Amino acid sequence: MSDLHLHYLARRAGVAVDWIDANGRAQQVSEPNLRRVLGALGHPADDIESIELSLERLEEQEDAAHLPPLLTVDVDAALDLSRWFDGGSLCHAALEDGSEQALRLDRSGVLPGGLPIGYHQLRINEQAFTVAVAPLRCYTLADAQDQATPRSWGIAAQLYSLRRPGDGGFGDCLALEALARSAAERGADALAISPMHAMFANDSHTFSPYSPSSRLFFNALYASPEILLGERAVRVAREALEQPFDELEQLPLIDWPHAAAAKQKLLRALYRDFSRGEHPQREDFTSFRKAGGQALEDHCRYEALLDAATSRGSSADWRNWFDGWRDPRSAEVAQFADNYPAAIEYYAFCQWLVARGLERVQQAARGQGMALGLIADLAVGADGAGSQAWSRQDELLAEVHVGAPPDILNRAGQNWGISAFSPQGLKRNGFRAFIEMLRANLAHAGGLRIDHVMGLYRLWLIPAGAAAPDGAYLHYPLDDLLRLLALESVRHRAIILGEDLGTVPEGLREKLAARGILGMRVLLFEQDPPGRFKPILDWPDSALATSSTHDLSPLAGWLVARDIEWNQRLQLIDAITERDWRETRQSEIKGLRQLLESNYHHDLPDNDALIDASVRLLGHTRAPLVLLPLEDLLGVDEQPNLPGTIDGHPNWCRRFAAPARELLDDVDAARRLELLAQAREQAWERDR
Repeated sequence: MSDLHLHYLARRAGVAVDWIDANGRAQQVSEPNLRRVLGALGHPADDIESIELSLERLEEQEDAAHLPPLLTVDVDAALDLSRWFDGGSLCHAALEDGSEQALRLDRSGVLPGGLPIGYHQLRINEQAFTVAVAPLRCYTLADAQDQATPRSWGIAAQLYSLRRPGDGGFGDCLALEALARSAAERGADALAISPMHAMFANDSHTFSPYSPSSRLFFNALYASPEILLGERAVRVAREALEQPFDELEQLPLIDWPHAAAAKQKLLRALYRDFSRGEHPQREDFTSFRKAGGQALEDHCRYEALLDAATSRGSSADWRNWFDGWRDPRSAEVAQFADNYPAAIEYYAFCQWLVARGLERVQQAARGQGMALGLIADLAVGADGAGSQAWSRQDELLAEVHVGAPPDILNRAGQNWGISAFSPQGLKRNGFRAFIEMLRANLAHAGGLRIDHVMGLYRLWLIPAGAAAPDGAYLHYPLDDLLRLLALESVRHRAIILGEDLGTVPEGLREKLAARGILGMRVLLFEQDPPGRFKPILDWPDSALATSSTHDLSPLAGWLVARDIEWNQRLQLIDAITERDWRETRQSEIKGLRQLLESNYHHDLPDNDALIDASVRLLGHTRAPLVLLPLEDLLGVDEQPNLPGTIDGHPNWCRRFAAPARELLDDVDAARRLELLAQAREQAWERDR
């Protein structure tokens, strides 16, 4: 009976007891693991008494009489309100455009369709709530280019890897702008970049772009202060600081601890000058800060509180701060803000610099003719000790980590060390945290890539201290999230890409495609069985096509088994696994060569020719968009990130040797861009 109660509680809490693994085999979460997961989610389940108490609390939260602050509905669809209102009730609608409508529920308590797309305030029997009326699909490439069968292409870049004179040791907005202009000149429609999320300003040893402090704000290290403050001001400030800027800029790998510290000192010096007297840009800064509202104020307060806590020897994790600082709305936090206004204003200044810089990059990209311009990258979660978790405590699950169960590529599973949204918390707060996150990331982009898009449906959550296999899937309100995503996509005129690699639930890809969300197909994965690669015309038109990802070896490295060498060197695999992997790789290379030679009717004498042909193949697919990583354009053989290790491989540290403005002039890059552009034109002629 206890087991039945436990499983019932799990299902009521949205936790999947049964699931299908990557090999198609049925799995069931063990009873001990289920108890740990439920406990970490705030539903104690140690015994029958605690299970019953947790069920009572859940039922109170899900009381049918409690009207949520926000409901979603598709445009022209009826909205069933019978759980809360009687049939025939009068409804007053204050529309987003300022107009008003008087409506009436039908006899069944259903609100007929007819409200326009947008967020509208409804009032029925003195109860007020918001209705988000969503378009049926997201903004698409067809919308952006006014073509029924778009065959676009673009480049994918790790922002930090770019160079420019005076960058201080890693890529920044000016380097990104140089690359965007160069790509636009060659006919690119898009430039996809690595996440620019806010990291921990006082922790330069944490730099994975997928483990941010907040997905609402930017990593200030990417700011190019010259854009707003002028080159002279930056040059004078650099000269006054005893920092090894020139040496850091010459390194082949980013020295994050030293380069980040030097950049922070530069930003602080610039802020001191900015805060003295009336700076010409003060009015724009004031406007930016006002527009940022409470969310920006919270982030800046968090950063200043973090500085104060660590300088006093306290924890860098807000969950271990004293009670007064753990609550963003406490009197103690307000008093801190009153006492240290400059400490808080400094972080707003940093956000202003990077936001305006990114805005300029997008304007340059679109002004040079790109259909989309920048495609931003949205990480699947944020650090539970970070700014977003502190400011949105009821909407994030800070006590569990997001990861993945064991699968074909990761036999031990994965723990990404980041927190996830709370499904109940999102509903309780009208999906505020989700909506503001989408708006923040779409503000200066023509597209958004959602990392691990399966997280809109379910996430593998692992209790703190547990191993990756000991987690369970937590389900999310997929339909609500998809409607809000479509609404924000259309409002921002930005396409949505979903990284749907790994264990994908049955039917999810079809549901995403129906909403106009492009999936992702990677050349190296498009084979079944190993060595039998998918023919060109079998690639779907509901997904973008690419050669590789930041977690995989570029084509040049894949062809010489560089990734296998790294895994063997770091002892991530044993001798038998290495042997099997190398044998499989040879079979895969042979299969790819056969496909390419049969399509293009000539021998491929070396790896460069094989990469060229792979680029052509991607261009000839039916994918609406092809994104080619810079690593594959240039023939680089090392990957940006090697999953499974933190210190053994220079993850997120690699830089290109040439300045960003010259990268596409490289002989190999220029040739491959021309091949890609030609192939895309041929695919369009074939499919239109």
